[in-house]
Amino acid sequence: MKPVVTWIVIADGTQARVFENSGPGKGLVAMDGLRLEEEALKTSEIMSDRQGRSFSSVGHGRSAIEPRTDPVEHRESEFARKVAAMLEEKHAEHAFKRLIIAAAPTALGDLRKALSPATRAAIMAELPKDLTNIPRNKLDEQFADVIAL
Repeated sequence: MKPVVTWIVIADGTQARVFENSGPGKGLVAMDGLRLEEEALKTSEIMSDRQGRSFSSVGHGRSAIEPRTDPVEHRESEFARKVAAMLEEKHAEHAFKRLIIAAAPTALGDLRKALSPATRAAIMAELPKDLTNIPRNKLDEQFADVIAL
């Protein structure tokens, strides 16, 4: 019988790692080539130009125009869409049957929105915590309550 493959995605707004578990006693195996990273940038590093100026509707004053969305939040939601696209592709290829996502709360929400209903149905657990900086040898204990490693 073919083992039930579970993927564990650990992510935040700028990095994602994928691990695989093929059944009890198999532990977590890092998936080669499935680590996504973007450099974490501040708003000032993303937006190089000064904000635009606008005339006040009353009087002669002018003021800066605020961006409609926070550039950092936008960049992080775009990263979540990239992670979701990769998961969609791999799910369509039947690379995994079950999915566990451990992500910072905002990243988890962005991932949830970006995943299709079919891939969301594969999710067996979600952990709203940022585990991206946890060393590999400490990860097993984070998932002991969720899956038999």
